[in-house]
Amino acid sequence: MSTHETAIIPPQAAKRRSKIKWGRATPYLFILPWIIGLFAFTLGPLLFSLVISFFDWPVVGQVEFIGFRNYSEMFTEDPMFWTSLGVTLKFAALFVPLNIIIALGLAMLLNQNVKGKAIFRTIFYLPSVISGVALAMIWAWVYSGEYGILNYFLSLLGITGPDWLNDTTWAPVAIVIASLWGQGTMMLIFLAGLKNIPKELYEASSIDGAGRGRQFFSITLPMLSPTVLFNLITTIIAAFQQLTLALVLTGGGPMRSTYFYAMYMYENAFKYSKMGYASANAWFMFLIVLALTMIVFKSSSMWVYYEGEMKQNGNKKKAK
Repeated sequence: MSTHETAIIPPQAAKRRSKIKWGRATPYLFILPWIIGLFAFTLGPLLFSLVISFFDWPVVGQVEFIGFRNYSEMFTEDPMFWTSLGVTLKFAALFVPLNIIIALGLAMLLNQNVKGKAIFRTIFYLPSVISGVALAMIWAWVYSGEYGILNYFLSLLGITGPDWLNDTTWAPVAIVIASLWGQGTMMLIFLAGLKNIPKELYEASSIDGAGRGRQFFSITLPMLSPTVLFNLITTIIAAFQQLTLALVLTGGGPMRSTYFYAMYMYENAFKYSKMGYASANAWFMFLIVLALTMIVFKSSSMWVYYEGEMKQNGNKKKAK
C-alpha cells in the first residue's frame, strides 16, 4: 500500500468550500462596474493623454513622435500660454479666499437656531445644481450693459454701472462674482463641520467671558480647520478648471482679460485640433495643481488641528 494516499473530499465539504470562494468574490463583483469605469474612463484616458503629449497628434492626419517639443514650445514660443496662466492665477487669487469666506459665512448664518433655516439652506444650495451654461446665461442678462438688472439697481443709487463683460477691468471681476454664486456644496460641508463642534466649548468660553469674536478665532476656526483644508484644496482645483462661465459670457475677451488656462487648453484641442499639444497643457496644469496642493498640505501642520491635539511652543502634541 502506498505511503501517499490521496485524500478524498466529501461532496458536502466541496460545496461549502465553493460557496466560501464565491462569497469572498461577491464584494469584488459589486465594485467591478466601478473598476471597469475607472480604467476605461479615468486612468485609461489619463495615461493616454500623457503618451500623446509627446506626439504631434492632429485629430485628422499623420501622427509624429516629437519628444518634448510640445513642452518646449509651450514655454518658449507660445505667448498665449503665459497670458492664460497669468489670468488664471489672478482669478485664483481672488476666487479662492472669497469663496471660502462667503461659504463659511453662509454656513455660520444657517447654523443659527432660527425659523425657516431649512428653506434658506435649499435656496442657497439651488444655484450649485444649475447647469453651468444656464447659470452663465442668467449672468449674461444680469451683466448686460444695456438692459442688465445689476446696472439698473446701481442706477437707482445714482451710480452708472460699467459695461461689465466688455471692460478689461471689470470682466475678470464679473467672472469671479458669477463663480461665487454656485458654492452650495462648500457651504453644506462647512455647515456639517460646524454641527460637529461641541456646544460645551462655547458654553465654557462664555462662562470665562469670551465674546463672539474670541470664540470664532479660538474655537470655531481651530475646530473647523480640517474642513477648511479640504475646501481650500477643492477650491484651488476648481479655480484652475474654470471654463464654462468665461466661454459663454466673454469667450476669453475683452483683450484676453478672461482667457483662462482651461480655455487655452480647450481651444488647442478642439479649435486648432492639436491634441498632443493640449495634452501637454493639461499635464502642466496637473503639475501646478499638484504643487499647490503639496504646499497646502505641507503648511497644514501649522494651522490644521485635529481632535486630541493641542499646540505647545509652536508644535502640535497629542493631548493626554
